[in-house]
Amino acid sequence: MSVKSVKAISIIGMMSDLDDVVKYCGDSGVFQPDDAMLFYSDTNNFISLGTKNPYSQPVQQLENACESAGFPLSDIRTDENYEPSDVLNYTEELANKIENMVNNKLRLEQEIDEIRLSIKQVEHLKGCDIDFTEISNCEYITPNFGRLPKESYEKLSAYSSNQYAIFFPFTNDDTHYWGAYFTIPEQKDEIDRIFSSLFFERFDIPPISGKPDDYIRSLDEKVKSLEDELKNEQSKLDAFWQKEKEMCCKNYSFLLEMNTYNEIKRFAYKYHKTFILVGWIPADKQKGFAEGLDKIHSIEYTVMDAKDVRNQSPPVIIKNLPFFRRFEFYVKMYGLPCHNEVDPTPFVALTYTLFFGIMFGDVGQGFVVALIGALMWKLKKMEIGKILVPCGIMGMIFGFLYGSVFGFEELLTPVHQKLFGTEGKLIEVMEPDSITLIIYGSVAIGIVTIALAMITNIISSLKRHDMESALFGANGIAGFVLYVSLVAGLICQMLLGIELMTVPYILGLIVLPLILMFMREPFGKLAERKKNWKPQKWGEYFVQSFFELFEICLSYVTNTMSFLRVGAYILVHAGMMLVVFTLAEMVGGAVGYTLILIIGNVIVMALEALLVAIQVLRLDYYEIFSRFYIGEGRPFTPVASRRLRTAHK
Repeated sequence: MSVKSVKAISIIGMMSDLDDVVKYCGDSGVFQPDDAMLFYSDTNNFISLGTKNPYSQPVQQLENACESAGFPLSDIRTDENYEPSDVLNYTEELANKIENMVNNKLRLEQEIDEIRLSIKQVEHLKGCDIDFTEISNCEYITPNFGRLPKESYEKLSAYSSNQYAIFFPFTNDDTHYWGAYFTIPEQKDEIDRIFSSLFFERFDIPPISGKPDDYIRSLDEKVKSLEDELKNEQSKLDAFWQKEKEMCCKNYSFLLEMNTYNEIKRFAYKYHKTFILVGWIPADKQKGFAEGLDKIHSIEYTVMDAKDVRNQSPPVIIKNLPFFRRFEFYVKMYGLPCHNEVDPTPFVALTYTLFFGIMFGDVGQGFVVALIGALMWKLKKMEIGKILVPCGIMGMIFGFLYGSVFGFEELLTPVHQKLFGTEGKLIEVMEPDSITLIIYGSVAIGIVTIALAMITNIISSLKRHDMESALFGANGIAGFVLYVSLVAGLICQMLLGIELMTVPYILGLIVLPLILMFMREPFGKLAERKKNWKPQKWGEYFVQSFFELFEICLSYVTNTMSFLRVGAYILVHAGMMLVVFTLAEMVGGAVGYTLILIIGNVIVMALEALLVAIQVLRLDYYEIFSRFYIGEGRPFTPVASRRLRTAHK
């Protein structure tokens, strides 16, 4: 449950051994190359190799060609020796052949689509016994084809005084007549205006020879001929792939391997007559990786801890238990932890599951959410599905405590009476006493969560050697003491009647932390033994620190009150289900009552699950992460010569 350690390795050797080193690094699958310029202070004599990768473009070309043809590429690695020039020539020739055949298919498909569009445009002219060749030859009459709403067709009688305002219908459907009207040059503007006011919709038709029925029949025959030709092209393509599949995949595997090696080589620099290659490896793989390097002559290497590399941000490997691992999805959405930062995944897993269960407490609906989550993961491999499973189970647990099953609040009352010895349910959500308890409980959850986030920040800040944040920050030791002291003092004073807020208590646990937080910047620099610890202008510093301190104290209150939403959603769930049952009783009847309950449960479950998921994530991101998490890390992505792109697996 932490950020896994990585180490930087700097490899130096003769240029003649560079290919061997690059090949070993690529085959190891644990090496992530990095820019050597960032690891050395004096880089004046570093010269980039300036080599181009001749394999990236052929790999892309072959992938694109096979993807367009629907050919799945697979990794077929053999011990055969390949001549790079032969592979490149074969790949280019193969990709061109595939592209040509695919282009022929696309041309035929496009031609078929265009003809079908023409048929669709003309089909409304079926049954029209007019030779369109004669119409197209007319010099003074212009036909206008389109559709007219049935209501507008009936209004045409109002224009009977104009002998040209005539619409000739060919076909009709439920809402429109399809046909044409004709204009002459002298009346064109007036007739067009009339039909425009009647909402006439013009459509273009292709040049028709003869009658529409004959024209459509000829197009249908042409489509059939083109479809036969298309099937023939597809058969040729399939036969070609069956013949070339094995050889293509072998060459593709070789190209991927060489592409990987050349991508690593891009990070190497020439230093006099030697090369320098720098990268990252997992700390637990150091021994095995070093043993392999020892077999390559004339090279030397240096392994450094991530904390000793100042000019570069080490990549991050997150290591968590299986239950926590599913919640890495949310952490990565926010940002990966830095190498010297606490991994918040366990914190997110526990708080998200707990808060979701409290806010979505219903045995039946929780079971459905867990089931849907399992199906989302099994069928669609959706990451959110794995998260919904424990959330749904936690909802079932709290639903049992609330005694709610699909909104039925009395089903579990006998069970509660027997297990807990209560007169009714263990928690009557809508009772006034329970509402008060829920509100106080929500605030208590907020206080505990914020305090734990502060403790996490102290640990994380100490790991980063950020003494200002760890000792004097709003979420450091000073802030923790102030927050806990205020909460404890107010609880004792207002609820328990204990006079805890004495003068020594206030001075030592409230005033002193406020002073330390007010002076956190100079005190932090002094703790880190920095020489320039004094602010440039004390007056500006005092004014700025005053307003910042005021904002911090205000945020303690608002952030704590933000957790009231946890309790609010308990009441919202009960209220929404009360509305559902009220509507069901109003409808009455066994069928109507059952139908309303089912529909109501579905709506409440979908709406509330979405809102609760968002609100809990908001609590994690804004009320918890903001106190201790930076999230500016970068992932550890080692190169691997045998790894295919996921799109072609």
